Amino acid sequence: MAHHHHNFEIVDVENDQPPRNKCLACVKSNALTIATVVGVVLGAVIGIVLRQTRDQWTEREIMYIGYVGDVFLRMLKSLILPLIVSSLVSAIASLDLSLSGKIAARTIAFYLTTTFAAVVLGMVLVVSIRPGAGQNGGKHDKFDGGVQERHHGRHPAGSHQTRTSLVQPDENETDIYKFNIESETVQTTNILGLVVASAAIGIAIAQVGEEARTMANFFHNLMAIMMKITTWVITLSPVGIMFLVAAEVLEMDDIASVMSSLGLYFVTVVLGLLLQGFVVLPLLYYALTRKNPITFVTNLGQAIATAFGTASSSATLPLTIKCLEDNLGIDRRIARFALPIGATINMDGTALYEAVAAIFIAQVRNVSLDIGRLIAISITATAASIGAAGIPQAGLVTMVMVLDTVGLPAEDVSLILAVDWLLDRMRTAINVMGDAFGAGIVHHRSQKELNEIKKDSPRVSLEKIKPEDGGLSNGNVQEREQM
Repeated sequence: MAHHHHNFEIVDVENDQPPRNKCLACVKSNALTIATVVGVVLGAVIGIVLRQTRDQWTEREIMYIGYVGDVFLRMLKSLILPLIVSSLVSAIASLDLSLSGKIAARTIAFYLTTTFAAVVLGMVLVVSIRPGAGQNGGKHDKFDGGVQERHHGRHPAGSHQTRTSLVQPDENETDIYKFNIESETVQTTNILGLVVASAAIGIAIAQVGEEARTMANFFHNLMAIMMKITTWVITLSPVGIMFLVAAEVLEMDDIASVMSSLGLYFVTVVLGLLLQGFVVLPLLYYALTRKNPITFVTNLGQAIATAFGTASSSATLPLTIKCLEDNLGIDRRIARFALPIGATINMDGTALYEAVAAIFIAQVRNVSLDIGRLIAISITATAASIGAAGIPQAGLVTMVMVLDTVGLPAEDVSLILAVDWLLDRMRTAINVMGDAFGAGIVHHRSQKELNEIKKDSPRVSLEKIKPEDGGLSNGNVQEREQM
């Protein structure tokens, strides 16, 4: 029943856009959403059934089961780089410079505000629920080692193939952590670096103007090609996600013992994520645009499902862009500018989780936190969520960073590893929702600027700039300084 309702919803949104085949495409994309959700459920079922069949699965067997999923993840990851570059360059090149500064400022301001709000929300929850109080630390020892080794054995390989494969994951913990942080950093700088470099190229193309038209078109076309390839990969997503989840469930240690010690912590994080994703963000969206957030979320269905499946907001990026442009009719220039930046900077879910986890570990270890430390955690968590590239498990690495500010040992991350794979997926879904809401709000708020860009008449743009700094060329220079 719900499924029918969903289709109606989308057809409705589609009505203001002339092409007929779009409706069909939407119904199809919904089929994919449903398939993705089914894939997640099936994967969990397969995992649970296989767990029952015998006592202990070896790592190699688990690797065979997750193989298809791994290949799928790597396909997605290979798309990230050209996607981010082409989407940002083409978006910035097609925005008028004097205006893109405003739009950029708006986007970044929104992202930072929501991320910080998420951290505060998480801290309020964890301090009031106190999931870590009254437990002794020793209880966890019986499962932490195994979980630790396995996780570090399998995950990093997806995000940095060459380096991880050279390291034996069964040495002592500190080594693994050192290695992990080192390779993650390479990843992170890259994505942030790409964003900056792409922005620079985009601005340059816009300033050069006519001569660079070919280059601008090149990036537009590259973007279109990448989106096409992405649709092929995404078609495989239900299968890939099914195997990923199945392998993940098999890998998990004894469920009962994990739940007894981490149940309340799990509930706290999930509660925080749900509040952020389904209360805070929609309310903000409604307050700033006066549009119905519910239709907004239903049209994001597929992106959210994929985020849950891949646990990586960069990997979900192509889908989010598609959802926003096709289902919600958001201006291409906005979607392609705000979303790639959002996937890198705006991680509400991750930030919330870092804060909750750090305070939870402090509670378990009976470390009392004064207000100064809490503030330190909130700042570090916000910064860490910006620094973490949109890759699965990056949260663990930044987690070590956050623990460090409070002076807790890095090994304590193993306390929460047992449920991390599930929380990782949930917080990615929230991250993606945050990016999408951000794009929606910026789109609504930037109507004036967008219309002015469309008019393309020099007179308008001159009038627009005169009051501020008297003259077109000057305006451009000014804008460049600000960047």
